[in-house]
Amino acid sequence: MTDAVDVRTLDLTDAAGLRHRAAELVPCFKALADEHRLAIMLLLATGPHTVRELTDATGFAQTLVSHHLAALREVGLVTSTARGRANLYRLCCDQLAGPVRLLASLATLTPEGSQACCADPA
Repeated sequence: MTDAVDVRTLDLTDAAGLRHRAAELVPCFKALADEHRLAIMLLLATGPHTVRELTDATGFAQTLVSHHLAALREVGLVTSTARGRANLYRLCCDQLAGPVRLLASLATLTPEGSQACCADPA
């Protein structure tokens, strides 16, 4: 995953470097662009879950949950550990943090975005 977490730190004169950074981010963003995978990620944000728990919570078929978990594991967004006869899935926050920070820095590039991102919520 990319180490550039702020678009202002990118060398805009290095076209090959920009394409390389974009290519590094694509798998993560593609994985998150699917509503099934995003629903699973939202559930995993509440804590670790088994496939059965994810199936029960989402109403998705077990094979669909397993398929999407495999895709999330492939890009490093989800990890699993054995728990008895089941696997326990959890978010890999380190892999998610870089792209999220990059998106947040994109949002601050315009005056309107900067005000929205830095506005006092009170």
